[in-house]
Amino acid sequence: MMHINKNILRSILVLSYIAIIAFVLFGLSSLYTYLNTGADRSTMLHTEIKKIDQYLPRLKWDVLNNEGRLMDEQTLNAIENDYLDAWYVKQIAYKTNTTEGIDDYFTENARKNITDFVEANSKNNISVEGTTLEHHLTLDFFSEDGQLVVMTDTNVVEYKRVYDNKTLILETTETSTYKIILLLEDGFWRIRHMVKEQSGDYKNPVVLEKNVITNIKGINYYPQATPWDMFGNEFDTEILSKDFKLIKESGLNSIRIFVPYDDFGKANVNPEKLQKLKQVLDIAKKNQLKVMVTLFDFYGDYSVLNWTLNQRHAEIIVSSLKNHKALLAWDIKNEPNLDFDSRGENLVTAWLDNMITLVTSVDANHPVTIGWSNAQSATILKDKVDFVSFHYYEKLDDLDTVIKTLKKDIPSKPLVMQEFGMSSYKGIWKPFGSSEEDQANYHKKAQDIIAHNNLQFMSWTLYDFTKIPKEVVGRLPWRKRAQEHFGFINQKGETKPAYKYISKE
Repeated sequence: MMHINKNILRSILVLSYIAIIAFVLFGLSSLYTYLNTGADRSTMLHTEIKKIDQYLPRLKWDVLNNEGRLMDEQTLNAIENDYLDAWYVKQIAYKTNTTEGIDDYFTENARKNITDFVEANSKNNISVEGTTLEHHLTLDFFSEDGQLVVMTDTNVVEYKRVYDNKTLILETTETSTYKIILLLEDGFWRIRHMVKEQSGDYKNPVVLEKNVITNIKGINYYPQATPWDMFGNEFDTEILSKDFKLIKESGLNSIRIFVPYDDFGKANVNPEKLQKLKQVLDIAKKNQLKVMVTLFDFYGDYSVLNWTLNQRHAEIIVSSLKNHKALLAWDIKNEPNLDFDSRGENLVTAWLDNMITLVTSVDANHPVTIGWSNAQSATILKDKVDFVSFHYYEKLDDLDTVIKTLKKDIPSKPLVMQEFGMSSYKGIWKPFGSSEEDQANYHKKAQDIIAHNNLQFMSWTLYDFTKIPKEVVGRLPWRKRAQEHFGFINQKGETKPAYKYISKE
């Protein structure tokens, strides 16, 4: 026994020695790696504030016809990037009343104006939240030594929100012209002078009248197996073809689909996802269906500094689909009024207003709408949209009055009841819920009201689902179970009694 204990002790000591040696060697290796790693530009010049693709306003260079040295593409890109980064750090400085990052993009002379402005605002509890949405640059001069640039930035679209002790006191959009001198220092193109030469109120571009939407008889669509994940790994064109054929045979002529902002890559739209979106429209076209595309699904930030990223996202998608024969309309955002309490009605509305302008500037032919969650919000931005969309999940007894009120308040725009429906769930989590027969009676009555008021519609939804993401209705089981049973077709693929009233010829 003594011999065995000595062997065990000896083994433990050997293993401990090996572990200590390994630990020491690892520490020396890490120290050597650290000492031999060169400092990068961001750590040397305190540019932690700069992030990849944080500021992407529209930017267009005029034809290069400058005085001095011939400009090369690589230098021009560097100037453009540093110039936009300078705007970005300045916007952060004005919003937070701090000057971190300013030294990297402005020379000592130029940064004095910024620091003075920040100090004055900080003293008076004033903050400015802003962004620029467009820049039109002309290169005036490039020095022979390659160290100095003079340029003009015309028709800069600037959006600003001014707060006094966190209370919004001013909201403005203006167009300005700037004269800029930049110096190349330490690998940066820093702003030496930035003078605003003129400024005026921004005027929305004139948009020609679009085609009036007059005959939408549609449905909100997700594949049964992948609700709220339509463009994921289980994307299946055969399923889409079967479903779209069924929708067309049901007497409907259109579908509404949703493009999730994060899932599609934000400002850098994923080409693979975009291709899947195009395939959806291709299949819809083959089945003689029109498609209403709802943008920015699951997006709820609206921060002004993110507007340029949002706009690049929308610009890529809209420009890619604007000539597709199956495209019916653009829905800017699904139920944005649900974000009023958390983000502020004024900010959300301003975001929507600017996004409508952007989408229309890219696609002047297809109409634009907003998917309001109720009729009460439907008058917001009614003069900006081409048709008014509202969702209705209240009592059908009040629907006729709601429609007549909307037609009175919005006499010049078509109305679309863009979502409506009833869950047929009645079970342990909701014992007093509605049955499938109740659901059928609901849709029969809804279609009678729709026909009586000559109303356009898109019901919710084709299928009952088995998986509802928590992001949609939360984790509460009685809410998830109810949401699973709004379809005209049950989880087994069988038509429910309500299917008879999916449309009314």
